Amino acid sequence: MNDPTLHPVVVRFIENNDLETVAGAFAFTGGEHLVKPRLGRRSRTRLRVHDSENRCWEMYLKRYESPSLPARLVRRITGRRNDCEAGREFEAARRLREAGVPVMRPIVWGAETGLLGVKRSYVIVAAVPGDALERVGEEFLQRHLKHPEVLEIFTDELIRIVHRMHEIGYVHRDFYASHIFLHDCEGNIRLYLIDLARAFRPRRRVFRWRVKDLAQLKYSMPWMWAKLYWRRFLEGYLTGLGGEDFARWDAVIDAKVRRMARHDQHQAEKESQRNAE
Repeated sequence: MNDPTLHPVVVRFIENNDLETVAGAFAFTGGEHLVKPRLGRRSRTRLRVHDSENRCWEMYLKRYESPSLPARLVRRITGRRNDCEAGREFEAARRLREAGVPVMRPIVWGAETGLLGVKRSYVIVAAVPGDALERVGEEFLQRHLKHPEVLEIFTDELIRIVHRMHEIGYVHRDFYASHIFLHDCEGNIRLYLIDLARAFRPRRRVFRWRVKDLAQLKYSMPWMWAKLYWRRFLEGYLTGLGGEDFARWDAVIDAKVRRMARHDQHQAEKESQRNAE
């Protein structure tokens, strides 16, 4: 942790709680533990610290327990024994911020390794302002339906972020509305990306990975936005790529969206059946 621009109160908090080390991060019992479905071997803890002016500095501590033995063996065989979610998220956040993509600020990370590679790891990132589009997108859209210029600004900002992320070679891989935060301060629209643990730079099948990002976005956004602004979004995105064929991209994305919908419907039916039993 050698970022001189970090606020001193943040630096002191991390140092005083031994959060610069893996052992300290996993021994830490403070903060607010966040319960979320399907976290598996992961945990999330909200950290808050106040400075002398009573400003709140909010961070998130993400801890990743040891991957399963088969997963560690695969990583070793494929030469990725030191690959881990925490390090990947920290590096992706750093590179994306440097490229002008608004993402959460990475603060510190660490990993503990063994014979088969990474055993456990952690990362601390700063919170971003606003709230997830999954929660506030519908209300935001309804509030501004009579002010299309605001929704156009919103859509154009979304275009800029996605295009820039893809332009520098990254894909998000979890690009749902739940991972895009909207900060709407009196019409001053700002968007931020979070949860970059799966983000990476594909060397092959780039088109496929980009389509997956865009399909996840379309599938999870309010249906009214997709109806009114999807064409503006995709055309703007493709203009940044040099004017790719809209019909081709739109068809492939929609096919992916339909597969996602079928999968979710199938999962919901299985869950309903289990509950009935």
